[in-house]
Amino acid sequence: MRDEAATTLGKVSDAWLVGRARELNAAGQHSDINGQRNTIREADALLVEARRRGEPRIVAQLLRHCAALRLGTRTRVDSADPLLDELLTHTRRHGLDVLKADAHALRGRRALLAGSEDEALTEIAGGLAILDDELAPDRTLGQRSWERLLATSLIDIGLVLTQLGVYEMADEVMARAHHRIRESGGPHEIAVHMINRCRMLLSWGLRLERIGQQDEAGARFATASALAVAVEGPWRESLFPRLSELSAAEQMPVLGAAHALAGPRFEHIERLEVLRTLDRTMAPREEILVAIALSRCLISADRREQALHLLADTRSGLDGTTSSEPTLHISLAREHALLLRSGDGASDALRDYARDLETELWTMRQARLSTLVTRLENERLNHKHDAITRQALQDPLTGLSNRRALDDRLENLLTSREAQPLAVALVDLDGFKGVNDRCSHADGDDVLRTVAGALRDTLRNDDFVSRYGGDEFVVLLPGAPLTSAEAALHRTVRAVHGLPGDLSRGVTLSIGVVEMRPHESAAQVLARADAAMYRAKRDGGNRVSAFAGSAESTGERPVWIPPGEG
Repeated sequence: MRDEAATTLGKVSDAWLVGRARELNAAGQHSDINGQRNTIREADALLVEARRRGEPRIVAQLLRHCAALRLGTRTRVDSADPLLDELLTHTRRHGLDVLKADAHALRGRRALLAGSEDEALTEIAGGLAILDDELAPDRTLGQRSWERLLATSLIDIGLVLTQLGVYEMADEVMARAHHRIRESGGPHEIAVHMINRCRMLLSWGLRLERIGQQDEAGARFATASALAVAVEGPWRESLFPRLSELSAAEQMPVLGAAHALAGPRFEHIERLEVLRTLDRTMAPREEILVAIALSRCLISADRREQALHLLADTRSGLDGTTSSEPTLHISLAREHALLLRSGDGASDALRDYARDLETELWTMRQARLSTLVTRLENERLNHKHDAITRQALQDPLTGLSNRRALDDRLENLLTSREAQPLAVALVDLDGFKGVNDRCSHADGDDVLRTVAGALRDTLRNDDFVSRYGGDEFVVLLPGAPLTSAEAALHRTVRAVHGLPGDLSRGVTLSIGVVEMRPHESAAQVLARADAAMYRAKRDGGNRVSAFAGSAESTGERPVWIPPGEG
């Protein structure tokens, strides 16, 4: 059965893999624990298929969905760690900046689940610094898909900022997400954004109440309620599982809570009680928001004792989950304490104590915001410094390493015992001059970028790809015997040959690959790779030509001796 499933997945498109992963992510948020496990299992199978295909953007998106599903499943949170590490490494390797920022956001969320607020601040600063740059859309993904990924990254960052209680910055980030969604988002992205902004406003309003800013809190609740009304249309066309005869506010706890907090009245009670018993797992933040909203509606109906029991039971049921939503847990405790309070002097003293404590907590919140701003500035400076360093060693057209970086890396590898055997390949484009003649130099530049991406995407993480000049590239494959290097480069040749004509303009690759010899210098090994490349050209191009040294021809591997020794 598993083999049949793998065969079926092998027949679907990349777009289907990503689309199905998005559906599973939406379903996982509205499932019970068994449903969540099933969605994780299916998403993992999609990731296996994506890895088999090897397209970096598809792999990154599947890694993101699989990690996010685990972060939303209480019993599987720890298993997200290796996926988050892989996502960050993978996006760095392939220059996928938007998904790299999202990796930082999800790692920040994971840090909060582990109770590490300081680590979460660092991760969010890293993600924001990436998105502060003027990022160019990914041509391979297309403008709309890239905009959606950018909006998702901003939303994920906004959620962590909300959990940290840094609401002003969360509001700014979500406003940026709104701009991207307005340009390219579909109904699902619009619904997700509106629901998350609603959640942020409710948390913000409860926090403002705790420092006595009732009018400001009421304004946040009113805006959240208006969003809960506006989301009904996009919700009905979203990927979320739903019952068509019920409104979004009758199925989404945060939306039902928004209406009740904006105007606590008797008519909200039945709906909120139903929301508390939904046949799915509820996140702690949802349980808290619904409990506070329901308790206020019960009080408005003179059912104070029922409200007390509700808040006490909610606090007891959420014991041990305070790390991920600390500010909401405090709001829940405050709501409970207000109902328990009597009218004697001791209560007045307790109220004064609570006010002083809230003032101190607000001061700590401001310190947290200052810490985040400082780290963000540091990350921006580091990002700028890294960019300057990269520019000195990077080809501006393709984003690959330049000739200077190649010279440095090749010299280091030639003198490194761990890099042996070392294969060196020279890559030249067949038919590239015709592209410039038939089309334009701008089209030629696009072809060079496309080929550079194919080289980077089809080779190993440890392989070094550089632009040598013009339409020539050099690849260093440390630790790869000549036969293995030849096989890897054949995959690259096939990948470029199989590109759509509007991307490749019909060019193919001629590649010459050699294995470094004892005592050989960088210039000598590159000259042999060049000769091998010209043999591939003479044989018709679109192929790999491997030159073996005399020792290899007898089946023996040469003893490695660094240049200048022996």
